[in-house]
Amino acid sequence: MVLGFLIVMVFPLVYSIYISFTDWQLLGDPNFIGAENYERLVNDPDFWVVLKNTLIFAAGLVPINIVLALFLAILLQRNLPGIGIFRTAIFIPVMTSIVVWSIIWKYMFGTDEGFINQMLAVFGIEGPAWLYSPNLAMAAVIVVSALKNVGLNMVLFLAALQQVDKNLYEAAVLDGAGKGRQFWNITLPMITPTVFLTIILTVIGSMKVFGQIYVMTGGGPGNSTKVLVYYIWENAFKLFDFGYASAIALVLFVIILFFTIIQWVGRRRWVFHEQ
Repeated sequence: MVLGFLIVMVFPLVYSIYISFTDWQLLGDPNFIGAENYERLVNDPDFWVVLKNTLIFAAGLVPINIVLALFLAILLQRNLPGIGIFRTAIFIPVMTSIVVWSIIWKYMFGTDEGFINQMLAVFGIEGPAWLYSPNLAMAAVIVVSALKNVGLNMVLFLAALQQVDKNLYEAAVLDGAGKGRQFWNITLPMITPTVFLTIILTVIGSMKVFGQIYVMTGGGPGNSTKVLVYYIWENAFKLFDFGYASAIALVLFVIILFFTIIQWVGRRRWVFHEQ
């Protein structure tokens, strides 16, 4: 396990750091150029646009995913007849290939023949060009991404909800607490460790989004949906500028690490049993 970790994780990370200080076009040996890639990155207007898009995507995806997953978990936590069918249906997209999922939704968001616009036409509404509008493309990708992975967080929340002591609810009922108060004062505080875990996983996943962007929009229209991982891929495998792509990758690593540390440090303020 240690050997595999060193080969698969540590060595590529260290080597990419070295490559970020070079000018390497894949053919030939890397040419060491110091911090020029990072200077170029700071002065690259496209990088700042891509960084902003990535943060917008994360800011949109994380709350939608977490809130929807918790809502579904609360609805499906009871052991009613046939409830397993609904749980399975919501979890199936998690196991579906991201490429297949994105292709399906790309056609559903089609301007003329797309299912969504056809449904809107039934009500006399002219559907927009979802994936060709700079104002709507990112929102469409966020929704598709949220629906793709909401099942995983739902399962985690289901497990957490089933671990909450039922005696707490019985005591709350005796005290006259309604469903809303029970949720805010019992359910939510008791499952905060799982909320913390899902937020970290969802934030990391949102910062690494690629497949949906590649299939549905190709970073467009313009640069409105181009995110950091797509920009890394573009520089590395379309422009063959591996040095610059490695510099961007290292910046992404630092950003993800920063958000993770912030969440880890702040957990003592709100996560149950972390005081």
